[in-house]
Formats: sequence, C-alpha cells, structure tokens
Amino acid sequence: MTDQIDFKAAILDPASTFASPEDILEIDSLTQDQKIEILRRWEYDAGQLSVAEEEGMMSDEPSLIQRVVLTLNTLIGNIDMEDTPPTKAGGIPRNSIETDLAKTS
Repeated sequence: MTDQIDFKAAILDPASTFASPEDILEIDSLTQDQKIEILRRWEYDAGQLSVAEEEGMMSDEPSLIQRVVLTLNTLIGNIDMEDTPPTKAGGIPRNSIETDLAKTS
C-alpha cells in the first residue's frame, strides 16, 4: 500500500484512517517515526476504550491494545513496558520508544 496519508488526521483518530493497526506497516508515505506516533495514539485510545468496557460499555475489538503493541514491536523491536503509568488506561511512555518526533515534542 503506497497511498498518501494525512498524518495530522491519522494521529487525531487512527481508527478512522486505518482499518487495523497492522495496516500502518504497509504505508510507504509515512516515516517510521510517524507510524510510531500514530500507533502510540492508537494504543492510548484503545486503553481509554478498555476502561470504558470495564465500566460496562461494550466494544467490538477486545484485543486492540495487544494488536497495537505487537505492531509496534514489529516496527521497532522490543518496547520497554516496565514503566507504564499506574492508571487503568495505561499508555506507552515516551521514553520507551525513542523517535525523532518525540525528541522535538
């Protein structure tokens, strides 16, 4: 897949741009850092959805967090999940994934 992707739209709502986290790997027009940032956002969104599910709301994608993390592992290798935030929503800490975008944020 070599389609041009609107990075700003993708980072705001990855699920509206991609059918699955794995699809991000196929986009040649995005840099690795952009893919990582989109996947980090998707992981955060999936964490929020997981909290909502725990509070009685239903979802059609129970393993989304795992799929996003596995996709990140495919993209960059081992992710240090040791220092995740102590919240129900979790999130991948910036220092667990070093990117050029993270350095300029």
